Amino acid sequence: MDNLTFRYSVLLLDGLQVTPQSSKLTFIFLLIAYVFVMVSNIGILIQISAEKSLHQPMHILFCHLPVSDIMGTTVVIPRLLKDLLTDPSERYITYVECVFQAFFAHLYGTTSHTILMSHCRSFITNHSCDNASLFKLSCENTVVNNIYGLTFTVVLFTSSMGWVLLTYLRIAMVSIKTCSTHLAVYVILMVFGFVPIFLHRFSEYVESRKFGSVIFHVIPPGLNPMIYGLQVKEIRQRMLKLCRKKVNSS
Repeated sequence: MDNLTFRYSVLLLDGLQVTPQSSKLTFIFLLIAYVFVMVSNIGILIQISAEKSLHQPMHILFCHLPVSDIMGTTVVIPRLLKDLLTDPSERYITYVECVFQAFFAHLYGTTSHTILMSHCRSFITNHSCDNASLFKLSCENTVVNNIYGLTFTVVLFTSSMGWVLLTYLRIAMVSIKTCSTHLAVYVILMVFGFVPIFLHRFSEYVESRKFGSVIFHVIPPGLNPMIYGLQVKEIRQRMLKLCRKKVNSS
């Protein structure tokens, strides 16, 4: 009984399938990306918090985006960095930790729910935990879940893209430059958010799915502070003012 409990409560992550030679390069790249995401997003939060003139509804709204980016990146990247330095046969994660990671990953991706269910497998064929990975642990047939998941995703993304496109078409009448940069990040977010969900249905595209999922948790959080934060006049002026003070003091 103890062996069975251990077997099903401790899972083995597949992780990124990279060669020993490229694992260090991958680690360095992801570490730099993670540090950049954290510094840039926390910097935006600090600027808005410290400057009283930015304590307005519009700028407080900007606080939500970096908080979401920090959460979405932190829930995946640190664990991925650890696994890159760990032997593939030792990349264990408890089922509870796996569920928490899946929950916060989906919360970041606008989905605030996760699934707790009985399972009879103990190998996660992914670099991190998400809903689809948890479904694959199930002892039961998950065809219905797959159909529901794809249907929900298509409806969610279609409605989301429809409203965003309508909004940006109206914004484009006022500012083509701002619209294009914001829309570019949104397209990246949607593409790399949908790709892992779709490819979970095809086992032959495991590595492509992992790559898309990592990009989803790295690129948008890194671009958002520059595109959304620095385009706000007050925040940009505050950042330039701080840079001038540092240059003058040195």
